Formats: sequence, C-alpha cells, structure tokens
Amino acid sequence: MYEEILKDRKEAGMLLSQKLEKYQHTDTIILAVPRGGVPIGYEIAKNLNLPLDIILSKKIGHPFNKEFAIGAVSLDSTIIDEYPDIPKEYIEREIKNLRESMKDKYNLYRDYRKPDDIKGKTVIVVDDGIATGNTLLASLAMLRKRHPKKIIVAVPVVPFDTVKVFEQNTDEFVYLMAPKDFRGVGRFYESFDQVSDEEVVRMLGVVNLIG
Repeated sequence: MYEEILKDRKEAGMLLSQKLEKYQHTDTIILAVPRGGVPIGYEIAKNLNLPLDIILSKKIGHPFNKEFAIGAVSLDSTIIDEYPDIPKEYIEREIKNLRESMKDKYNLYRDYRKPDDIKGKTVIVVDDGIATGNTLLASLAMLRKRHPKKIIVAVPVVPFDTVKVFEQNTDEFVYLMAPKDFRGVGRFYESFDQVSDEEVVRMLGVVNLIG
C-alpha cells in the first residue's frame, strides 16, 4: 500500500495504472467521476490504452432536508428509498430537474456524444478519493442496471472503515491508501487544485483521440 502523501492527481493516476495493468488492451472502459476523478482516469486510460468516459449521478434530497438523500439519479437510472410521506410528484420533479442538469453537463464534457455502452464490458470507476462514499455507492447500483461484465472501483484514498463496504459492493476494489486517521481527501495530496470544466473537456478529447 502506498503510504506517502501524493504529489497530485497525475501521480495518483500513474500509481493506480500500475495496479490495473492486467486490464491493458482489454474490453474495459474507464468511467471517471467529474471533475476531480477525470485527471486520474485520464492517466489510467492513457497508460492502459483504454477509452475514457464520465459517470454522472446526483442524490435526490429529502424535501425538508436537501442534504438527506432519499435516492439517486443518473442519466438513465434511478434508485429511490421508500418514504411514504414524500409526494410522488416531488420525486418525479426532482428526477426531471436533476437529469436535465446532468444532460447539460454531459453534453458540455462529451460534445453531445452518446455514453459508451457498457453492457458485457468491464468498467473501472475512478475518483480522486472517497469520503462517505454514499453517492458513489448509489452510482454503482445504477451501473449494475446496465449489465456490465464487471465493476471495479479505483481510488487513491479511502477511509479505512469504508474499505469493506466497497469490497462488498464491487467485483474488485483498488486503492492506494486507507488511513484510519481520515480528515478529508485533499489532505492526502500536496496539490489538490480544483479541476475546471475546460480541463475535463480537454482530457476526455485527448485520451479518446489517442485511443
């Protein structure tokens, strides 16, 4: 396990590439969580000669507490927990609004291309770190509905007590660090600058042009 502070997302991606070498030149797709996961996915995709796409999902907040998730929505899937007191109309409106927002963001990043078909393929979901992991877990559940062959999650850093949760919810969980003293993802990087939309667009375009 990698024990040092990471220099930046580029180094994290290079180190994860080494752990994922067996997927080089296979029928595998990298799905990066924008925006911070894209530089890491870019390095992995470039080093392993794999296509790079993004995975977008949003939590559906409770009408009286938006921070409390009652479900999640992606571009093509939805997961809703059972809350009889929440009006169906509210949920439908939230799904519609969130999905429209995600479509706009996906079109910005991918220039109106259709998302890659992952049915029967191995997918490697990449982010720059996991804090609670709740949204990512919802994303994985929605990915299952698209019938991939295998779902792998690859991240540089994850809290120690969250490792087992992701091992149970993936076919393979790859990470560099799992500290017991976890106080935020950014603490484990020397450089943890915000990634711009422009950088995301450039990386997605460059790596898929190479591939």
